[in-house]
Amino acid sequence: MGLSISPDATAAPVYASDREKTSGDVRSSSPTGTSVSFKRDHTHRNLKARHIQFIGIGGTIGTALFVAIWCTFILAVTMCMAEMVTYLPISSPFIRFAGRYVDEAFGFAAGWNFFVFEAALVPFEIVACNLILHFWTDVIPTAAVIVIISILYLLINILAVKWYGETEFWASIGKVMLIVGLIIFTFIVMLGGNPHHDRFGFRYWKNPGSFAELYYTGSLGKWLGFLQCLIQASFTVSGPDYVSMAAGEAENPRRVLPRAFNAVFYRLTTFFILGALCVGILVPHDSDELQGALSEGRPGAAASPYVIAMRRLDIGVLPHIVNALILTAAFSAGNSYVYCASRSLYGLALEGKAPRIFTVCTRAGVPVYCVLVVLGFGLLSFLQLSESSAVVLSWFVSLVTASQLMNFCIGCVSYLCFYRALKAQGIDRSTLPYKAWLMPYAAWYGGIGTFIMIFVGGYTVFLPIEGMWSVPDFLFSYTMVMAFPVLYVGWKIVHRTRIFKPEEVDLRKDLDVIEEYEREYIPQPPKNTFEKILDKMFG
Repeated sequence: MGLSISPDATAAPVYASDREKTSGDVRSSSPTGTSVSFKRDHTHRNLKARHIQFIGIGGTIGTALFVAIWCTFILAVTMCMAEMVTYLPISSPFIRFAGRYVDEAFGFAAGWNFFVFEAALVPFEIVACNLILHFWTDVIPTAAVIVIISILYLLINILAVKWYGETEFWASIGKVMLIVGLIIFTFIVMLGGNPHHDRFGFRYWKNPGSFAELYYTGSLGKWLGFLQCLIQASFTVSGPDYVSMAAGEAENPRRVLPRAFNAVFYRLTTFFILGALCVGILVPHDSDELQGALSEGRPGAAASPYVIAMRRLDIGVLPHIVNALILTAAFSAGNSYVYCASRSLYGLALEGKAPRIFTVCTRAGVPVYCVLVVLGFGLLSFLQLSESSAVVLSWFVSLVTASQLMNFCIGCVSYLCFYRALKAQGIDRSTLPYKAWLMPYAAWYGGIGTFIMIFVGGYTVFLPIEGMWSVPDFLFSYTMVMAFPVLYVGWKIVHRTRIFKPEEVDLRKDLDVIEEYEREYIPQPPKNTFEKILDKMFG
């Protein structure tokens, strides 16, 4: 395993082949006059079009499906990221743009927020995998599950990016099959195609109704019930960040990435909206079995509305199939988080905002120390040895929900600064590889909506109801909200940065490398008929 890193800040790095040669470390001055040292990107562009599209699916489809309204905010964020990333497809663009287009201190805070968010999701998915396995048996020790999954993540992410891409491609196909199958299942059983021949249709929309009351009765209770679903959706529904994080390792990115970003729209409308519709059709919100499964933290698919409906209708085999595919989905999601977290730390190191050792890459283009640090976060999953899996899962959900919303808001703010820089510097957006719709209004919509939701997530601790206030719940909900301004102000004071004026923003940095890559890019022909079919379908 050869490592490629320069021994000092100015010497040329050692590369695996002559074709990978670029200049070594680069030192330049920012518009604020600060000397900034950054390193060349040593990752390799080995992710094919089908990998990029299904990485987006893999990151988008987790272990649950929720409401449709939130999808409109995600679409706004997606369009912001699509225009910026296709213009400059570099490693970790989701966080590096914040420092380039807004303020270097803003980029520092954004980068570490994104890293903590992605790294914290690794133990979340490991805990979820353990919980899912217990649907079948309690024989396998929890510690053994954690170790095995961690080793698999290590092998997949340390070998080469193409193996990560292949793993996500096939795992994501399983996710798509699961969701499409469950939608078809819902349509069939609601029309009477079940062992009971019960043609229940939209029965549960009338009795007990489509809106459940939460904490209060009447319209206020129904509003809080809806709000709780929206908060949960803000954790579950994602997508553009995962597509963008693969930009630096995508083959022919300016052709591949626009299609991948556009596909997010169809995934959101099809999977999330129809999925949320199906859940409301299959199980009433006051189902004793559903409420019991959720309150008791029953393992695996036991708490799934689909499985509860299958058991209610005496359908015996499908729950096990669903649980197996949910296990695949959870494992795949954790794999994506290892990749995104390691690349975010790598991006911070390239920008000089993390220790230089994290720029070390293997000859296969893998930032090895970044991967190891992220897997170290995975060891937090051992917390479930002393607490129930359900409690540990709730801790991680509370911790990262605000971070994800902050990431989305940061993306919109970065785009607005990018948009005004293009305008100030006379660059026509029609000449860009991808021109987003409804800009800058969509960016304002996404930014304001996600900003509001950042503070709404932990609202329950402020309700004037006895027993609702909890110091741990408050801290888990708002720790990252409080940490972000500390990181921002701290870096600003130390490095004396300021917010860039539109005419000061450097829109050409790294662009020459991308343009040279495009000129020299030679598509690799498919190795066999099967690869040819895949390239036709997803190329």
